[in-house]
Amino acid sequence: MAPDPSGAGGAALRRCVARPVSEFAEQIWGRAPLFTPAAELDRDFGDLIGPDAVDELVSTRGLRTPFLRMAKDGKVLDRSRFTRGGGAGATVNDQVADDRVLAELADGATLVLQALHRTWPPIVRFAADLAIDLGHPVQVNAYVTPPQNQGFAPHYDVHDVFVLQVAGRKHWTIHEPVVVDPLDDQPWEQHRAAVAARAAEAALIDTDLEPGDTLYLPRGTIHAARALGETSIHLTVGVHPMTRQHLVRHLLTAAQDDPALRSSLPMGVDLSDPAVLAPHLADTVAALIARLGAAEPQTAAEALAAALQRQTRPTPVSPLAQLAAADALTLRTPLRVRSGLRARIDGARIRLLDRTVTVCEDAAEALKVLFAQKACTPADLPGLEDAGRLELARLLIREGVLVPA
Repeated sequence: MAPDPSGAGGAALRRCVARPVSEFAEQIWGRAPLFTPAAELDRDFGDLIGPDAVDELVSTRGLRTPFLRMAKDGKVLDRSRFTRGGGAGATVNDQVADDRVLAELADGATLVLQALHRTWPPIVRFAADLAIDLGHPVQVNAYVTPPQNQGFAPHYDVHDVFVLQVAGRKHWTIHEPVVVDPLDDQPWEQHRAAVAARAAEAALIDTDLEPGDTLYLPRGTIHAARALGETSIHLTVGVHPMTRQHLVRHLLTAAQDDPALRSSLPMGVDLSDPAVLAPHLADTVAALIARLGAAEPQTAAEALAAALQRQTRPTPVSPLAQLAAADALTLRTPLRVRSGLRARIDGARIRLLDRTVTVCEDAAEALKVLFAQKACTPADLPGLEDAGRLELARLLIREGVLVPA
């Protein structure tokens, strides 16, 4: 199912910004940082996480690295300082030790709870909805910083960020990039001196975030934050955008099918001599241009769809509830396609992340109906007898494609 990044729904995105979704998409996304005060938003973020949730995650959920880390004075702490063995029945040596976390927090370290879009139910749901709104993969971390402390030095991220202040206050300074739209292999550590110099200049944004305030930072934006008079909790929503570089990689991979771009360079000559190499480079460029000119949007879209499938988790599915729903299915049971599934339909085949579900050819039209409507019942499916409708719906429930509406 394709998302609607233009924001026909957009409820999750509207929790993060007060601008109309279309305005944010056209004027802010990937272009400029944006501060939004809580007064302009409908509600705060206490329903997503809070102090009690942090305590529960650290003390009773048995988290292991890399689902948490700690940092102090701009340096990540060795995991042995806040983890230990899991005890009887747990053959692991990197499970969170709540007493050690307590000691490090008391000493001024920042706690980072990573990948909460995988471990904490309210954030799992929020992140899945936001990924649908944006059309790009999303991850969520929580940062817990003691009063008057800074966890990380000025730096930039290679993904876009929404900062959602949950509790306490934190002072943020935002500076222009030194690398515009950095890619995954262009981290800030490669530009430490330039980042430090830029951070010493006048800030684009220099403000305190209060509970309910938000920041949006395009990738590459330099930022640093320091907790003020109380413990600060904020969520960092990382958005990993699909970029034109993804298209470039697809085009170069597709170009491997062209024999003219696979042929060997000549032997017996000095290929390090620019004059010798020049005509072969010119021929290669000409062949590449010809190949690129024949690129088809359909194949490029399929390549991006496959990449998005790998990076985006659909909304959770409950195995026992699904089996019970399949057993209780009737022709009038309301069903819908699982949100965020990003399945690709090819006739009578449903291409999922790690497998293909094949149904009978007579069910191809029924698949179109299922994936085109928000909800329907087995009785609404065309081209099949009642028994076939129930068989198809039951199969897709058990495959995690359909869920009760």
